[in-house]
Amino acid sequence: MIDIVDHPGSEKFSPARSIGAIMADYMSKHDDFYLFSPDETTSNKLDAVFEVSARAWDLARRDFDLPESFDGQIIELLSENTLFACMVGHLIAGGTAMMTSYEAFFSIITSQVLQHLKFLDQSSQVKWRPSYPAANLLSTSTCWRQDHNGFTHQSPALISTLLCLPSNLSNCLFPVDDVAAEAAFIYMMRSKNVVNLTTFNKTDQPRWLNSHQADDQLSHSGASIFDFISDEGEPDYVLVGAGDIVSCEAIKAIELLRQDFSNKKFRFVNIAALSYNAIGTTDNKLSQANFDKLFTTDKPIIANFHGYPATLQQILTNYALPSRLHVHGFEEHGSTTTPFQMLSVNHASRYHLAMDIAKLEKRDDLVEKYQKIIDDNANYAHEHGVD
Repeated sequence: MIDIVDHPGSEKFSPARSIGAIMADYMSKHDDFYLFSPDETTSNKLDAVFEVSARAWDLARRDFDLPESFDGQIIELLSENTLFACMVGHLIAGGTAMMTSYEAFFSIITSQVLQHLKFLDQSSQVKWRPSYPAANLLSTSTCWRQDHNGFTHQSPALISTLLCLPSNLSNCLFPVDDVAAEAAFIYMMRSKNVVNLTTFNKTDQPRWLNSHQADDQLSHSGASIFDFISDEGEPDYVLVGAGDIVSCEAIKAIELLRQDFSNKKFRFVNIAALSYNAIGTTDNKLSQANFDKLFTTDKPIIANFHGYPATLQQILTNYALPSRLHVHGFEEHGSTTTPFQMLSVNHASRYHLAMDIAKLEKRDDLVEKYQKIIDDNANYAHEHGVD
């Protein structure tokens, strides 16, 4: 429990390690909980679970084998299809579970996830069917931090698939930091009859929220204003982030804009959850009235999304006129390149967000200034291999 964050953004922690720690605690207290994982539990920084359990194994062991036991609660197998099938069987039997994978490889099980959602939809119409624990998917090693693996490891496609399903049985959670990641874990373990896809990065990210703020995001319609970076009163522009790395870029864009537009007011809104056609979760969607309070009724919205821009654009148009919206995100451009260059080639960097406002303000001088910084950073990255 983090009660106070004195200086938001000044310290960095790994959301993956946060989830690993709370998962280990949960696993130690619940014998029916299993983690289903490819051979990436350690590389995804969820290895705290090995402190309380071992890999499940019922065959002969050799001296060089890693910790394994017949009653282990960690199922490691390099087959996402097999892992998801086993997890669903465990859930239907009444147990609780999570499955983790690199983000790009979750699309391997898309058809299976869709079939499970059809099962949940149909079973809800049968009186004798019980409620089932949520199918919880932990998506890490994401498109924004696959700079060493490159384009093949960059795909947030499952997010778009789940958010377009009218059955309204899917939640996509985007914890902004390690504290929000803990809140997401608690939400997932309490959910029933849904699929939860939680996307976060294993690299250290700035801590912005305390535990109370993170809990409130998920219990109050999935979004909140970050007061520490927002100006008081009605803003001229609303910047939005849905995802940890892209939210950080939006916050940094406000810091940049304040230097060049001292007479303008800015507000930052963080989106922690999305579901079908809405901000928020399946059981607590953001109303139009509350959207207007957070995003205003008429100000331009410059949004930065972890996934494909069109996915968030479609949801936001349920609340606001398209003319207000300027949505950035992963545009299917990638390479083995530096972290900031991944943002730049997808037009999701702080400078690209700031450029939107410079264009709206008809400040061609600032558009040129921001573009030059982008170009200089690209040249430096190409020459030195770092940002």
